[in-house]
Amino acid sequence: MADQITSVPAAAAASPAKRAAIALGVTVAATAAAIFALGDAAYLWVKAVHVIAIISWMAGMLYLPRLFIYHCDAPIGSAQSETFKVMERRLLQLIINPAMIVSWVLGLWLAWQADFFSSGWFHVKLAAVIGLSWAHGYFAAAVRAYREDRNTKTARHWRIMNEVPTLLMIVIVMLVIVKPF
Repeated sequence: MADQITSVPAAAAASPAKRAAIALGVTVAATAAAIFALGDAAYLWVKAVHVIAIISWMAGMLYLPRLFIYHCDAPIGSAQSETFKVMERRLLQLIINPAMIVSWVLGLWLAWQADFFSSGWFHVKLAAVIGLSWAHGYFAAAVRAYREDRNTKTARHWRIMNEVPTLLMIVIVMLVIVKPF
C-alpha cells in the first residue's frame, strides 16, 4: 500500500504561474471565440471582459505599493520579509501581469472597432495608459529589487508612488466617459 502512487489532478499539481497562464489563455480564447461567433454583437462582450481586466489590473496596481510600504519595515531575511516577497511576486505574476495583457489587447481591439484612433481624447487616454504601464514596469522592477534584498526606496517614496495609479485611473475614466474633445 505504501508503494501505491496517488495521482494528483494536473490542475492541482500545476504551479500558480502555470494556472495563471492557463486562465489567461482560456480568457483570450473565449474572447476570440465570442468575436468570431458573434461578429459585431461581440463588442459589448469584449468591452465587459476589458472592464473586468482593468478592474483586476487596478486592484493589483493599488495594492502592490502598499505591500512595498509594509515591506520597508520588515528586516531583511526575516520571515515577514520573505512572506512579503511571495505576496508581491504572486500579485504581480498571477494578477497584475495577465490583467494588463488582457486590458491592452482588448482595449486596442475595442478602439479599432469603434474608430477611436482619430479622436483627441483617445490620444490623451492612450498616453495615460502608457503611463500606467510605465508604473507597472516600475513596480515590477521593485518586486525584483525586494526579492534580491536590494530595495533602496523608503516607505514615504512608496506612499507617493501609491497615488500614481489612482491619478492615472481618474484621468482615464474621465476621458472614456466624458470624451471631452
